[in-house]
Amino acid sequence: MSGIKSPRRRAREFVVQGLYQWQVADQDAAAIQVQAEGVAGFDKADNALYTSLLTETRQNAELLKLDLAPYIDRAWEEVSPIERCILLLGACELKLRPETPYRVIINEAIELAKTYGGTDGHKFVNGVLDKLAAVLRSAEIQKR
Repeated sequence: MSGIKSPRRRAREFVVQGLYQWQVADQDAAAIQVQAEGVAGFDKADNALYTSLLTETRQNAELLKLDLAPYIDRAWEEVSPIERCILLLGACELKLRPETPYRVIINEAIELAKTYGGTDGHKFVNGVLDKLAAVLRSAEIQKR
């Protein structure tokens, strides 16, 4: 699948971009939607997944930050904005999307961090989400 992105991967990319706009520019859902629709490739994204993940992540952001906090070795504000967005999305999926295997969620987050994050951001994202998954998905992990 080299170079070809699945509709779900595209949706997650647009969710991260939307979360970034929300966190950095304080844009509302309508402005984020208009922006996303204007970007090439949006029509190839899984729109239902995009809409639900963006909404769920924004609505639950404060609780998700609390879930993530024990596994982050610095203040939330010191984590790069893009990595904060990826962590929030990953935490949201781990917590609210049990139908998606935890390994898929973590792998998607790692790929997003490799594409959009800092040099070693993917290692940081992987470490945090692995620890969170051990708590939120312990039954699923034990089955493996």
